[in-house]
Amino acid sequence: MTSYGFIGVGSIAAAMVVGLCDGVTDAPEVVLSPRGAERSAELAGRLPTVRVATDNQGVVDAADVVVVCLLPGDAAESLAGLTFRADQSVVSAVAGLDLAHLSEVVAPAREVARSVPLPAVASRDSVTPVHPGGAAVEEFFGRLGGSLVIQDELAYESVAAASATVAAYFGYLGAVADWLSGRGIPGPEARRYVANTFAALSVELGAPGADFTALAQAHSTPGGLNEQFARDLGTAGVYDAVRDGLDAVLARITAG
Repeated sequence: MTSYGFIGVGSIAAAMVVGLCDGVTDAPEVVLSPRGAERSAELAGRLPTVRVATDNQGVVDAADVVVVCLLPGDAAESLAGLTFRADQSVVSAVAGLDLAHLSEVVAPAREVARSVPLPAVASRDSVTPVHPGGAAVEEFFGRLGGSLVIQDELAYESVAAASATVAAYFGYLGAVADWLSGRGIPGPEARRYVANTFAALSVELGAPGADFTALAQAHSTPGGLNEQFARDLGTAGVYDAVRDGLDAVLARITAG
């Protein structure tokens, strides 16, 4: 069975490890770097096929597939000090580290790919964008819910930019809940109401080929309150600000 090594064990790496090993009958061998020692130790303590290496080179030496989850500013320098094998594959979850540079620092690894995993990989319920694909990366994310293979690097970077909207989404929900709190609804109840309202929409969002324009129209009675609120946000330039913000994130990513 393919073995996996993780260099950098932050929250996304931990989600992938859980998705690989928690509650499955064919859990692979997973080796974690000591970076993020507390989280690494916790994962190794509760998942029988997971262990912690003494250093990052130990991770590389033990793994068929190396998964890189370092911060963008640290990744290239940290990887450049490691020795990879020609029979290895490398999967990067590092934003902004382009394929050419990644391939250079992990040479002679045979298959190199980039990815944008989301927290839902922990429950094997997320399709992960990958560039440019390949057998090892697709097998890896096949264990975590599947992959969306993107061959063009700019298109891939655009998907990576879109993933930066999650915090803003929760900020939007928080603004709605805070507005309710300011009008007499206790904070916990306001947050629960807003959370339940949007969680109920997950069935519609999960339908194959979900059409956001059609869904917006389905929830907007002509002359009704939903239509008014959506129109007012458009008039205020909120949707334009979303596009401008995504352009700015993409520019940051592609600037390296």
